[in-house]
Amino acid sequence: MSANAPPRSQKRPLASDLPVPSAEARAHSARMQEKLRSMIGAHGGRISFETYMNACLFQPQLGYYRCGTEKFGAGGDFITAAEDSLLFAQCLARFKSRVDCANQILEVGAGTGTLAAGMLSWLAQHAALPEQYFILELSPELRQRQQQTIAAALPEVLDRVVWLDDIPDQFDGMVIANELLDAMPVKRFRLKDQKLHEQFVTWRDGVLCYENVIASDARLQERVDGLIKDGHIDASGNYLSEVNFVAEDWLRTLGEKLRAAVVLLIDYGYPRSAYYHAQRHMGTLMCHFRHHVHPDPLILPSIQDITAHIDFTAMADAALAAGMDVAGFTTQGYFLMNMGVLSSLDKNQTQTREYVMLANEIKKLTLPGEMGERFKVLALSKGLELAVPGFDMHDMRHLL
Repeated sequence: MSANAPPRSQKRPLASDLPVPSAEARAHSARMQEKLRSMIGAHGGRISFETYMNACLFQPQLGYYRCGTEKFGAGGDFITAAEDSLLFAQCLARFKSRVDCANQILEVGAGTGTLAAGMLSWLAQHAALPEQYFILELSPELRQRQQQTIAAALPEVLDRVVWLDDIPDQFDGMVIANELLDAMPVKRFRLKDQKLHEQFVTWRDGVLCYENVIASDARLQERVDGLIKDGHIDASGNYLSEVNFVAEDWLRTLGEKLRAAVVLLIDYGYPRSAYYHAQRHMGTLMCHFRHHVHPDPLILPSIQDITAHIDFTAMADAALAAGMDVAGFTTQGYFLMNMGVLSSLDKNQTQTREYVMLANEIKKLTLPGEMGERFKVLALSKGLELAVPGFDMHDMRHLL
């Protein structure tokens, strides 16, 4: 049984405040649309939103993260903390230097390689290089950019960097996932008239549109029932949100393959009580296109990023189920302060241009109105008996 399709007036064209894609980008997106139409036809006229998001982002040769379009930095669609400031990489390098087990580093989803290059540079200067720096990257185009970035910055350490297709078994060391989980495809659900619907995507009248279907997924039903029972969601209202089972399953797989390791998950999100708050009754899904943020994932398929905030309580639960310990949880701002981000400022040089630039970078990374509070850091560990650094001030595990 499906809910009524939206009227034609609700099938949204490209918003007037978004940049117009280039002819090449439009052609690429059109090829992705044809692929989606084929998938929808092969699955009886609709696909789950989770399947849709996965195709738009990761379809070989066509998906946003699997093709050669520029994504990061001023010429792309968004800027990560690692791209914005070298100070971010330096703080993570300090973290590595204080964790005894971290003779190896595994970065999952390394973007342009800026974070890897920044960390390796600091570690080389402080005689703390890891034996190997693994990068798990599925995009051939991004692998090439990562190799170029690291080779240009530190050609002498390139032989320590190894690219992987999967998580290595029995890994010992430090795992970094910076803005990784938010790009993993989510299930979207809607509660209306006390009935649970799962959101699907269909093709109608020449456009992609939503179709809300009475939920038949037992795992989704169990999760939403739990959210209602625990008082996070009011079942009597009209409520739309997401569940990221893909990220939870990935964490379980990661936990099973770790032996003695510490994991840093850095992303935007909330503890469960805030994630499913009534004020977020339309969910957290958002799209990035040429540094414009908007809520419509059905336009510009494969040439815009699609993300959802992270339910960090769900990530902590998945980690515990995989035999990991939750070692710390705080905001990015507090984590970086704990890791000495202010030490880069020379108080005797307050009038210099370099001091002002560094101070502005620190503000962007740490202030609540910038990245400092919106992004959180969740630390996990397995097989270790140590106090994980970075959470001495303002550990928020009690909120999970």
